Amino acid sequence: MDFNEIEQTEGLRLAWNAWPSSRLEATRLVVPFGVMCTPLHPLEGLHLLPYDPLLCKGCRAVLNPYCRVDYQAKIWVCPFCYQRNHFPASYHEISDRNMPAELFSQCSTVEYAVTQPSTTGLTSPSSIYNQSPGLGGAPGSGVPGQAGGPGFLFVLDTCMGAEDLQALKSAISQILGLMPETALVGLVSYGSMVHVHELGYPDCPKAYVFRGDKEISSQQVQEQLGLTGKTNQKGVAVGTGRGGRGRFMLPLSECEFTLTTALEELQPSSDPVQAGHRTRRATGAALAVAVGLMEGTMPNEGARIMSFVSGPATVGPGQIVETDLAKSIRTHQDLVNDRAPLFKKACKFYSQLSQRLVANCHVLDIFACSLDQVGTAEAKVAVESTGGLMVLAETFDSDQFRKSLQKLFSRDEDGNLKMCFNGSLEVITTREIKVCGAIGPCATLNKKSVSVSDTELGIGGTSAWKLCSLTNKTAVAVYFEVVNQHSNPIPNGTFFFIQFVTQYQHGSGQVRLRVTTTARRWVDSAQIQELAAGFDQEAAAALMARLAVYKTENEEVFDILRWLDRMLIRVAAKFGDYQKEDASSFRFSSNFSLYPQFMFHLRRSQFLQVFNNTPDETAFFRLMLNQEGVVGSLIMIQPTLFSYSFDGPPVPVLLDVSSITPDRILLFDSYFYIVVHYGSTIAQWRKLRYQDDPSHENFKKLLEAPVGDAEALLEERIPLPKLIVCDQHGSQARFLLAKLNPSVTHNSNQYGSGEVIFTDDVSLQVFVDHLQRLAVQGS
Repeated sequence: MDFNEIEQTEGLRLAWNAWPSSRLEATRLVVPFGVMCTPLHPLEGLHLLPYDPLLCKGCRAVLNPYCRVDYQAKIWVCPFCYQRNHFPASYHEISDRNMPAELFSQCSTVEYAVTQPSTTGLTSPSSIYNQSPGLGGAPGSGVPGQAGGPGFLFVLDTCMGAEDLQALKSAISQILGLMPETALVGLVSYGSMVHVHELGYPDCPKAYVFRGDKEISSQQVQEQLGLTGKTNQKGVAVGTGRGGRGRFMLPLSECEFTLTTALEELQPSSDPVQAGHRTRRATGAALAVAVGLMEGTMPNEGARIMSFVSGPATVGPGQIVETDLAKSIRTHQDLVNDRAPLFKKACKFYSQLSQRLVANCHVLDIFACSLDQVGTAEAKVAVESTGGLMVLAETFDSDQFRKSLQKLFSRDEDGNLKMCFNGSLEVITTREIKVCGAIGPCATLNKKSVSVSDTELGIGGTSAWKLCSLTNKTAVAVYFEVVNQHSNPIPNGTFFFIQFVTQYQHGSGQVRLRVTTTARRWVDSAQIQELAAGFDQEAAAALMARLAVYKTENEEVFDILRWLDRMLIRVAAKFGDYQKEDASSFRFSSNFSLYPQFMFHLRRSQFLQVFNNTPDETAFFRLMLNQEGVVGSLIMIQPTLFSYSFDGPPVPVLLDVSSITPDRILLFDSYFYIVVHYGSTIAQWRKLRYQDDPSHENFKKLLEAPVGDAEALLEERIPLPKLIVCDQHGSQARFLLAKLNPSVTHNSNQYGSGEVIFTDDVSLQVFVDHLQRLAVQGS
């Protein structure tokens, strides 16, 4: 079974592609029943249907190829609830030779250009939060099912040097040319005070100033900016406050000159900084003002708040450190020992901010360019729940920042932005399955249905989630449980169904609905080989990694490592082929053979091992894992390593210290950084400039090949990874050595031309040997 091929047709990767038919047997499979769902996965031949979907009267599932159809009576039977539904008059000409596209067997995924979102019956984000509809056509668009231009509010920290600020202003000016002219734009700048720039006032620069040392409510922001609507005699708001669109959020085509001028006039913060103190930076207050502004001007419409930060928040809400340099910024050890008095308060502030962002379909992006921590660990909840982008770089003049920002505004072949807004994901299941929860860049919509399980994994208690922002790479992990009782047997080979319904605002402004319906088989628990044949070890590793990261929010890392070990031992004992008490006889089938090494590298990864990383970096790593699909997640867990030599084309090699030799160039990809590592002999030849000699043309090509491949990897990633070029035994080689399996250490008796790692960590072989010994032991 080719799981990658299945993903190309469905956008789904299931840990188990055959499920046991009872709850009791399902619990014995150890690895959770989960799906890595990429709602907008690029699919070849995807049909865009120019009409609204047909829904089941009972469970609201969408018509799909697995429905039973009576063409004579014009009736279709829902495979989820078995409700009989009549086709509407518009389907009167259907027959077995004239089927609508959504009934074609090869169309398990279809997309609708929704003209009347309110008629779909799907959970609308606006109905959850009791706000005006955001999917039925934005105010001012004038087109049913068509949203207005997206909004972009730039929030700039001015507490930086003149050169860095100039680089930031230049980068923002460049991306203005990448935006559609209909996009609404606004500007907020801050130091110790927060300035909201009124771009709609053409006579002279005008800004409203807010204090940065106190929390500001949405009502206060809107009252001071004049965005509050009028009230009737009962005190109920009747105005929309949309006058702010002509003042603070304007179409780019109307205010590009004013915005560019306002940017150019920004100067580094003039607040005096006392000796031995940090600059006063009100990041939290600025974001609170930005959220209040967007609530008043673009409620429940797709928009991004793009925050550019150059240092830690030192005053006001969201403060992470005091201005006194004698007080250091919190470390992981401080968090463990409860020595970070500002941490919990800042986390609470950003958690409340995230709820407001989600309620209005707004996204928070953070571009942190600083050698110091800025507070992304505290702000992670707001970025992740809205599907925002987080970029950590050293300066605003770095390629890592500039190219990441430009990639965010990349366009598709039709000229539309690749970013999508205002999405929701709903899951519908057959009655034997229930949804436990989801983990990813989403927030709950609190939709209760018969598909919701009492057991929660991740964001549970609902069958629908909000996706404020999503791209064709955004992935959500959805977890399920089998609830069918052992006393109610299901015939072997019977199919069950799961439907994923994603409603979103396309880059063109059009509201679309993508529906993916997948079918898998029930298998008798006695058919252990059939169950094992449907195990996707790559998807399972990605799902387990997300669960492990989710557990870090409330559990100690030591306990999570023990949990991973216990789960792995149970998998080995259940699916390994061995003779009892004989570890040497242990064998895994090909479907499970890589799973132990995935778990080995997950245990050693930066997601669980926080030593030598700051809380900000750890938050960034975990956030990125929760957004990526299976392939990207596996690269983060177990990086790839390719060898380049004179022996032939590049080949993948073991992620092991033995792969380092003097006559090789290694290309290492950990997703977050890419290393081009030259063996000592190759490095010496390069320093002697052999590549400049025409008689050594092959050597020149050998040097160019890994660099070219590294640049190709950089082009496809957002945010941009860090590129490191180093030589064997050089200081930068530590980035590679830290990730390699330490099969040869200073304690080993092996010697040779390879590298030696000074570590007390166990090697993969020792880990697997120990696993086999524990797996073959009698229970």
